[in-house]
Amino acid sequence: MHRLTRGQVLLTQGEPTPALFGLAGGEMEIRFLTVDGEVSVIERVPPGRLFGLSSFASGQPSTFEVLAAKGSRVVAFGPAAYEFLMDQVPGFARSLMREYARRYHGTLRMLEASRHRSADERLRLALEQLARTERAGPPDAQGWRHIRTTQAELAALASLSRQTVNELVQQLAAQKRLRVVYGGLWVPAG
Repeated sequence: MHRLTRGQVLLTQGEPTPALFGLAGGEMEIRFLTVDGEVSVIERVPPGRLFGLSSFASGQPSTFEVLAAKGSRVVAFGPAAYEFLMDQVPGFARSLMREYARRYHGTLRMLEASRHRSADERLRLALEQLARTERAGPPDAQGWRHIRTTQAELAALASLSRQTVNELVQQLAAQKRLRVVYGGLWVPAG
């Protein structure tokens, strides 16, 4: 079990991945770093999810960086534990494959969005991703859900500028398709 403070790096892009990781609490940010220092957020990992499988299982260097988006608890499954889980725990391999396929599908959607979707579609996909994390509260009586986020976080997740996100959020608010509140947004559930 590793305890990480906000901003602490767990995996460094280009370095070996020593284990398969599971998030016990908090939130992790998976992101690409470009040569010129730009950051592209791939995903915000909520508790209960695994990450680091592709580089750990393949033995290849990590293609992304992982850092704690807030204080987090991470469980590391090293080679011996991974082998035991894969060989001795019925259903673990199928469950892991399902998780990997879900994440792969989500990553492909974000890649498609960054190259082939409009800015408003990319913002919608980023909001959908955040709605699946612990940052989203349960729907209220009117069917709206509060998402704790900032426009800077949305911009990074959607690969948009903060100015573009601000303009889109204001448009959606004027159309009554979301509500802006301090510390987040209210969006229709589902």
